[in-house]
Amino acid sequence: MNVFQPKFFRTIRDYSGKKLVSDIVAGIIVAIIALPLSIALAIASGVSPEKGLYTAIVAGFVISFLGGSSVNISGPTAAFATIVAGIVAQFGTQGLVIATLMAGLLLILMGIFRFGSLIKYIPYTITTGFTSGIALTIVIGQIKDFLGLTYPEGTHAIESMEKLEAVFANIATFNWQALLVGLIGLAILIVWPYISKKIPGSLIAVVVGVVIVKLFKMDVNTIGDLYTISRDLPAFSFPAIELSTVRELIPSAFTIAILAGIESLLSCVVSDGMIGDKHNSNTELIAQGMGNIASGLFGGIPATGAIARTAANVKNGGRTPVAGMVHAIVLLLILVVLMPYAAWIPMPIIAAILFMVAYNMCEWRQFVKICKTAPRSDILVLVLTFVLTVVFDLVVAIEVGMILSAILFMKRMADVTRVRGWSEADAAHRLDLPHGTQVFDLEGPMFFASSDKFAAFPLEPDTRVVILRMHNVPAVDISALRPLMKLEQTYKIAGITLILSHVNEQPMKAIKKAGLYDAVGAEHVTENITEAIEAARKICG
Repeated sequence: MNVFQPKFFRTIRDYSGKKLVSDIVAGIIVAIIALPLSIALAIASGVSPEKGLYTAIVAGFVISFLGGSSVNISGPTAAFATIVAGIVAQFGTQGLVIATLMAGLLLILMGIFRFGSLIKYIPYTITTGFTSGIALTIVIGQIKDFLGLTYPEGTHAIESMEKLEAVFANIATFNWQALLVGLIGLAILIVWPYISKKIPGSLIAVVVGVVIVKLFKMDVNTIGDLYTISRDLPAFSFPAIELSTVRELIPSAFTIAILAGIESLLSCVVSDGMIGDKHNSNTELIAQGMGNIASGLFGGIPATGAIARTAANVKNGGRTPVAGMVHAIVLLLILVVLMPYAAWIPMPIIAAILFMVAYNMCEWRQFVKICKTAPRSDILVLVLTFVLTVVFDLVVAIEVGMILSAILFMKRMADVTRVRGWSEADAAHRLDLPHGTQVFDLEGPMFFASSDKFAAFPLEPDTRVVILRMHNVPAVDISALRPLMKLEQTYKIAGITLILSHVNEQPMKAIKKAGLYDAVGAEHVTENITEAIEAARKICG
């Protein structure tokens, strides 16, 4: 499979008028769904509302046009909200642009070097842990607007714990009108899907919230009270890049790239099952990289495949990348024509929309299921990743989660690795061993964490031949081979012959490269235990 094969150029070959109509209808519906979400996610990310639309327009179009999926819809998602807000708070919007460009380059390199399949090596406990953690940080970040709280000037509330502290410190400024509007919006978002699935509940909540606040002249903050709304088209701008800033942003760029890769490919897998198609993961990563670079250069924020919008696209008839491109064009028209009216949207409605986004992404059922059914080591990784995401940030959570997962995995592998000698009963039931021969079964991966198990074997005084049976050893590394090589030298001095039996492919390559094969001798590396015992019989006489 070639690395870069955009689906658009393959599906367009047999494109028809019927498919065009279906794609246009689906694209319009997805754009209506994406409108309030893009605005809300931009605000949650600490940037102005129109930047969410810039992202959905620019990145959405580029990724659909160049992507490896027929129906994947990309744009701003809740997964990035916390990390983007942290970057903006520390480095400003210029720093965010640089991080987005770097993440885009990383995604392109991941696709070129065929890393699409490597995303699966990130443990499910980590993705569940940080997804649930992100959901909670979104909720914490929206409590202020949902309750209509007012903070004193100079309040520093960037991290989740700081936001929570500020909420408790200023709870006396609670605004009942804001809470009422927020509760009405939340009720609409919960109930509306049972009424209609064609019109998104978030759009109904926005309209109702605007009408209530305007009609009753309620004292509730709107987007226009806190942000300057722009209807300008996305404009190209290249940031001033400093090497020191780039160095500081490397961890954030890696996190954005990994998140974009995970979420996009997961969205592709889900949509493949819905339409019976197969995406090209490496093409999708390259397209995500190009889309993020374009988004950064035109004033947007990081983008990735959005599972909910992709599912809506499929359910409403979208079957080719044209639907995603139509969705971007419709949002562009909305930006030019209707964006000034976004200033009327009450902030509690935005908070309610983000509460629902957080609930839908939190995977609390899977979280509880893992805690009930998984081994304790997996539960530890899950809970620790969750806590670190909330208390510190996503970068720390992923780094610690991956390191801890690797350590625990190595411990599990070392625990199942063992050396077992044949007893007399074993020998009687299997093969007639010549006198002076001992057989040891090596089981499990032989690597540095288990290398101490191969430093010595319990030998009888009259032992002349030691057979190491390796048919249950899938892999070895040099750390585990070193004690075996020293043992072989010790045996040679003592007049004991070492025979290796049934060595698998990877261990054989490692043994030859390390020099153990030549030290033992080709005649003492046998295909199976029968040949090994026959060789031992010749030695023992």
